[in-house]
Amino acid sequence: MRIFATTSRYIQGAGALNDLGQHCSVLGKHAFVITDADIARLLGKRITDSFRDAALDIRLEVFPGEITRAAIDALAHQAQAYGADMIVGVGGGKALDTAKGVALALERPMISVPTIASNDGPASAAIAVYDEHHIMQEILHLPRNPQLVLVDTQVIADAPVRFLRAGIGDAISKKFEAHACHAAGATTLLGTPPSLTGLMAAEACYQAIRTHAVAAIKAVEEKRVDAHLEALVEATVLLSTVSFENAGLSLAHALARGFSYLGRARGTLHGDHVAYGLLVQLIMEKRELAFVHELCDFYRQTGLPTRLADFGLHSPTEAEVQELARMSMVSPSALRFAPPVDADQLEAAIHQVERLTTNI
Repeated sequence: MRIFATTSRYIQGAGALNDLGQHCSVLGKHAFVITDADIARLLGKRITDSFRDAALDIRLEVFPGEITRAAIDALAHQAQAYGADMIVGVGGGKALDTAKGVALALERPMISVPTIASNDGPASAAIAVYDEHHIMQEILHLPRNPQLVLVDTQVIADAPVRFLRAGIGDAISKKFEAHACHAAGATTLLGTPPSLTGLMAAEACYQAIRTHAVAAIKAVEEKRVDAHLEALVEATVLLSTVSFENAGLSLAHALARGFSYLGRARGTLHGDHVAYGLLVQLIMEKRELAFVHELCDFYRQTGLPTRLADFGLHSPTEAEVQELARMSMVSPSALRFAPPVDADQLEAAIHQVERLTTNI
């Protein structure tokens, strides 16, 4: 059996936010919009005007800042009382996942409007739920991907460049994770083997990143949109999602889970964790060191981390390395690798990455 999952419609381009209401008009008449305080201040009027221009009702709510079960339940109650027939998330990953949680609770269409391109969550059906200390508690899933994903690339260009770098880190691993899942005979989050479509999307994602990332970062540093940025955003938001949902995740994302338990790494971004995790995965795969060196050169060109020191873990203790390895094994993604790995092997691979990248 094969299951292919993706968003029903993907819209991307500079100024696309102005037409959000028009694109949502086929999904309902009463939009419940969830965003954060900064986005409400910066983009709230544009969002509201776009819905009113399309003759749609809108209620905009600011979520509390962390995606927890309690936050989802409270907003779902408000949305139901309002009479929402669609849920719109606008912002970063927390705002979007909160909106997804509300859409799941109320069984309403979900519209995803990312304002940063720091990971591939906007187009995904997955919902990461945390506790108040930002420790992941569970992964929920919409019955289908968001019905609409709308990305205004000028908004992406206006955001801090560190978020785009993180998006590159989250997406560049997908080719290698997809092939690891395929080689291990593992299944995707959909419960089926990696599909040809997923594997092809993973390859296209990687090639787009290697071709466009350096120039796209320069464009964002200058707050402008060009063809390089358009290509990179499509890779990090859309292709990356098609890759992982239809081909799977492996060790690189397992390491990302482990990072969330390291106190000194708190505040660093998921995509940066994945980028480092990919280096660990490549060591576990016994890749040629010349290739790992070349990839590290690309990491340095784009500002991605190559050492634990890049996460604030200067002179990491043996206990911290052990904790990173041990907690990475909590992730189901750690099982999608052949031959099977354990925490001791991951710990040894982390030490090897540290030696390799420190001496370059």
